[in-house]
Amino acid sequence: MKKQSDLDGLRNEIDRINGEILKLLNRRAELAIEVGKVKREMKSDFHVLDREHKIYQKLEKMNKGPFPNSAIRPVFREIISASLSLEHELRVVYLGPEATFSHLAAIKQFGQSATFVQSRSLRDIFTMVEHDEYDYGVVPIENTTEGVVNPTLDMFIDSPLKIAAEILLVVSHHLLSKKGTLHGIKEIHSHAQAIAQCSGWLERNVPTIPAVEVFSTAKAAETAAHNPRVAAIAGEFAASFYGLKPIYKHIEDNDKNITRFWVISKRSTGPTGEDKTSIMLSIKDGVGALHKTLQPFSRHRINMTKIESRPFRQRPWEYIFFIDIEGHMEDPGVKKALAAVKPTVQFLKILGSYPRSESKT
Repeated sequence: MKKQSDLDGLRNEIDRINGEILKLLNRRAELAIEVGKVKREMKSDFHVLDREHKIYQKLEKMNKGPFPNSAIRPVFREIISASLSLEHELRVVYLGPEATFSHLAAIKQFGQSATFVQSRSLRDIFTMVEHDEYDYGVVPIENTTEGVVNPTLDMFIDSPLKIAAEILLVVSHHLLSKKGTLHGIKEIHSHAQAIAQCSGWLERNVPTIPAVEVFSTAKAAETAAHNPRVAAIAGEFAASFYGLKPIYKHIEDNDKNITRFWVISKRSTGPTGEDKTSIMLSIKDGVGALHKTLQPFSRHRINMTKIESRPFRQRPWEYIFFIDIEGHMEDPGVKKALAAVKPTVQFLKILGSYPRSESKT
């Protein structure tokens, strides 16, 4: 009986603390409403991504445990998201349809209380953010298995938008159906990239069932929800959204299958101390031209984390280079390096500086 009374006492204490947390959340919400009023008077931005990132940094440093540090961001992201919704509707457009990995990435970044709208076109996402129809857009940029999403890079050549944040998302694929069994399944539907990422598993385990490419993993899940002869390759989010059951889980060939997304906006993100900067440039033709262009990064001890080349559509047989470097464009070392690069290139465009994402879940 003593053990039961001890348990009841502990639960009562947890209930009391929950009540205190709720009171504090409501007090925080009241302050958020007041902040919104001040922002309106000052005509300042309602949502500041670098301020949000600094909140997470501070909380993670303050945390002494046993509450896990890995849970700080997910918990406070929802608190911040709900509070922001009391100040101003945060509008986010992502590459749809609903229940895709892009949708999941958008929720991961902005929380459940933002207003999310899907678009079937990268160009439309850029256009809608440029025209202030939405505050942010979420677009895929690369995958560790399939490489760079070139259409996204191409959009930045002419777009005035900035990269405001990056999102890293672990992509895990499941084979799903309405009943959770292979019995009666005649086709497996999914996006071309998802099929490619699971091709080895499919060949080994279901070689006689044809894989059919469709527009998205979410479309595959929607079809499987209505057609008992179809299974879908999709993620857990799509399974929950469309009421599907797993036949097999984690069927991707690479268990380190990560997709990187960019958050695009008309506004730049301030420095946080944990930043990356993305640039695009076109070099002048000549022996050692690329080497000469990249030297300032080494000279100013700026780490270059990525370089990609794309044909320059406006100039046949010329190429544009997309480069990621560590640091913020306002950092003194980055400023000096970019100033030294500029005279060596035909054109240089800073796509944005943004907080470096470490979390992939």
